[in-house]
Amino acid sequence: MSIIHAACPHDCPDTCALRVHVEGGRVVKVTGNVEHPLTCGLPCAKVGRYAERLYHPDRLLHPMKRIGPKGEGRFRRISWDEALDLAAERLNTVATRNPQAILPYHYGGTMGLVQGDSMSARLFHKLGASRLQKTICAEAGFQGLLHTYGAGMGMHAQHLAEARLILLWGTNPIVSGIHLWMKVQEAQKRGARVVVIDPVRTQTAEKADLHLPIRPGTDAALALAMIHVLIREQLLDQDYIARYTEGFEALKARAAAYPPEEAARICGLDVSQIENLALEYGHTKPAAIRLNYGMQRTRNGGQATRAICCLPSLVGAWRHRAGGLLLSSSGFFPANSAALTRPDLLKGNPRAINMSLLGEALVDQDDPIKLLFVYNSNPAAVAPDSRKVAQGLAREDLFTVVLEHFQTDTADYADLLLPATMQMEHLDIHKSYGHTCLAVNLPAVEAPGEALPNAEIFRRLARRLGFEEPCFRESDEEIARQAFHWERTGTDWETLKTTGWAALPLPEAPFAEGHFPTPSGRCQLFAGGLEAQGLDPLPSWTGEIHDLRYPLTLLSIPSRDFLNTTFANLAGCQPKAGVPTLEIHPMDAGLRGIQEGDEVRVFNAQGEIALKAVLTERVQPGVVVTPSIWWRKRSSDHKNANELTSMALTDLGGGPTFYDCRVEVVKPFPSGVHPFTMETSRRTS
Repeated sequence: MSIIHAACPHDCPDTCALRVHVEGGRVVKVTGNVEHPLTCGLPCAKVGRYAERLYHPDRLLHPMKRIGPKGEGRFRRISWDEALDLAAERLNTVATRNPQAILPYHYGGTMGLVQGDSMSARLFHKLGASRLQKTICAEAGFQGLLHTYGAGMGMHAQHLAEARLILLWGTNPIVSGIHLWMKVQEAQKRGARVVVIDPVRTQTAEKADLHLPIRPGTDAALALAMIHVLIREQLLDQDYIARYTEGFEALKARAAAYPPEEAARICGLDVSQIENLALEYGHTKPAAIRLNYGMQRTRNGGQATRAICCLPSLVGAWRHRAGGLLLSSSGFFPANSAALTRPDLLKGNPRAINMSLLGEALVDQDDPIKLLFVYNSNPAAVAPDSRKVAQGLAREDLFTVVLEHFQTDTADYADLLLPATMQMEHLDIHKSYGHTCLAVNLPAVEAPGEALPNAEIFRRLARRLGFEEPCFRESDEEIARQAFHWERTGTDWETLKTTGWAALPLPEAPFAEGHFPTPSGRCQLFAGGLEAQGLDPLPSWTGEIHDLRYPLTLLSIPSRDFLNTTFANLAGCQPKAGVPTLEIHPMDAGLRGIQEGDEVRVFNAQGEIALKAVLTERVQPGVVVTPSIWWRKRSSDHKNANELTSMALTDLGGGPTFYDCRVEVVKPFPSGVHPFTMETSRRTS
């Protein structure tokens, strides 16, 4: 048996350093690297069974061309030569008329810097294609960090184990970051208090010392009320504020409008809960906040992030390595994006298209997309307003190329479907947004069938297009060698291939003495950059959404069994219910005559979906939850929660407002159809 260094490629903050056990040319086991400070030898349950995904009988093995109507998913096998010739011919035709009618659509199907967006970016820059604004996950939160700390930076995740107070704000790490949860458990065993701020009593909330069931979208009001109490009770680190922040007096005036009584009304909490939280945070050292991306997927998401990010600087929590805040660590990594993506190849100044507005770009624009190139994503399932996205994908005048492992919802609409390798079949290199370690991924086994790495597909396509620049001939290893400014990583490419991972050489408490990567070097409580854009330079809360037609807030939270839409087709990763469910409070269910297991219709102005009711007090009245993201075609009505989400955008960054989704729920299913008694074949891929 041989053991190969690998890295988890999925869109998860833990970015585990893995060890792939290979015997007889097949992966037989996947374990974690025991020396890695966050992985600690343990992969998550999903990745631990990665071989099931690798050797799944539904793997795409050959290039295929559509033979039926779009959306039906009928294809015939073709050769790579025919596939590449067809793709190049279509790209050339569209680019000759208007290169901005080409859109590459991609995101976090792999987080690797080689197979993610290197050779592909070079090719689309050279073509002059429309540029994709990658907003769909974290842009509001990133902008909040950028205008407060100067970059996506924070404390080191492993030091949470030493904190005395941990606020888990809008995060459920048992589901979406199990290795960070292990550090939280260590802290609990040492006597730390763990407080979860979340609209839902998640698995993490059940194991915390305190759960505050905040009303969705009101996080900014709670943070501003905490600031109000900290100022009133003089629980501030005045020295840290004076030395390492700017704009305190302006923030003080803003927080004066948010006494605990007002925030309690807004947030649906008791006044005493807000008072006690602020007092505990002000008195306890070291105190850490783990913030996550769910809370920034509302229209106030960017400013909510800013409000929470101000807290550690006010109490001097950054002075301690186990204090501060972590939302993203990606800004610490000295990635050499210019070498990877070659923006110097860019022709002119092509338009930018927000990926959260894909439905609009495909349907409503005066100059719509004519060629869509999808890789590392499944927009038919994950993009907001999926009804409109599907409408756009069904256009006969749209040519769609999809690189994939399986025949996903998006793949069903492809004109050309190309088989891509999985992580253990290609080379890659990874940074992280949840810790500060690099990781290498070495190919462990041969790819099945005719599957090729993403970078190789784009490399061959560049040859077909006649691109002669040397960068289009670089191998995956040559690209990996250019991925970082290595002099700032504490390692080099050859060493990393031997060790598997390496920690960046960073201070243990990065902002103990300021040194924020802002223009002034200080934490920006008042953000001049936002003021220059005509936006509110201070953290703010913008008010509630009221719509009497749709009295319930739908949260499509991450499922423990899936990772976005990855793993959603694997039998071993299906939830116990076997079908998409709706968690609803017994009081809300009773008002609607809904009982456990009923088929219900969830609807709003966007559309409607069928779900199976689960009555639970895990959700508060007025909130309903559906664990996501299901493949549309594996649901009885061939829809998922994004049928109901809109293309409204966040206050900062133009991100999606997935959790500003207002709905109504009724019973029985109006058409008389009983969707959950249909043959299971309707839910297969």
